[in-house]
Amino acid sequence: MKTRLREPRPLSFWLLATVFVLFVLFMYGPMLVIFVLSFQGPGGGLTFPMRGLSLHWFRQLAEGLGVVDIGAALRRSLGLGLAVMACTVVLSVLAGLAFRKRLAGGNTLFFVVVASLIMPSIIVSLGIGLEFRLIDSAIKAVLGWLGLQETLEGFGTSLGLFTSALGAHLTWTLPFGLLIMFAVFNRFNPAYEEAARDLGATPWQGFAHVVLPLVAPSVVGIGMFGFTLSWDEIARTSQAIGDVNTLPLELQGLTSTVTTPSIYALGTLTTVVSFVVMGLTLALVWLLGRGRRARAGE
Repeated sequence: MKTRLREPRPLSFWLLATVFVLFVLFMYGPMLVIFVLSFQGPGGGLTFPMRGLSLHWFRQLAEGLGVVDIGAALRRSLGLGLAVMACTVVLSVLAGLAFRKRLAGGNTLFFVVVASLIMPSIIVSLGIGLEFRLIDSAIKAVLGWLGLQETLEGFGTSLGLFTSALGAHLTWTLPFGLLIMFAVFNRFNPAYEEAARDLGATPWQGFAHVVLPLVAPSVVGIGMFGFTLSWDEIARTSQAIGDVNTLPLELQGLTSTVTTPSIYALGTLTTVVSFVVMGLTLALVWLLGRGRRARAGE
């Protein structure tokens, strides 16, 4: 029996491997440090060495951090993230279907949508905030012209979680969803739809029973992108959300005021939520793939 000699790795391999390890440590090291320090005992601080091991700072977080209502901020971020996810999925799928045919001005429309990716996020946020303040002025002028003084006095601003903030987040998530759907439909074989039509299926039945099951894993991925990109967005939210704050904005504000590991506990919590969303997404993609293979084997 011949033994196969293993060739030694070249120097370039070890150099690239070292760079890769350093990159991984640079990217995930801070997250790991925050995760570890969040489990310090009551006498723990913001640095090593750790002083005990407990859930004390998570209990502090549940009780509240001064005037900051973490629970309310968490609910706002979850609600906004789910709304962004739903809008991104629906609009991306519809745009992907529309762009399968040649559209007048389609290239211009595509570049206009994708251009928001290269715009500085804070500029986008400022622009949306200014736009909604102009809308506020127009609404107040109309209410005054109509003589609706009670409504005018009770009107505050159209800036809010599911108005301006939702629009600001969609300028970030929607281009990613569009690019994914364009790539998916560029590889999609229209023969499946033609076969469904030959069998008497309506356009809606062809989409629901043929197209959607085939592109479902990509649609789930778009949903994950939409939620996770919205979940930790700060710059595009800062000037466009109005009088309330999402959890990332509260976390940013706490970094200059809180001097306890409670802020690390909050960072751990937000990271866990992100991992849970990614885990559920992967599980759903696996279930969809399993169901499709089962149907193909029948």
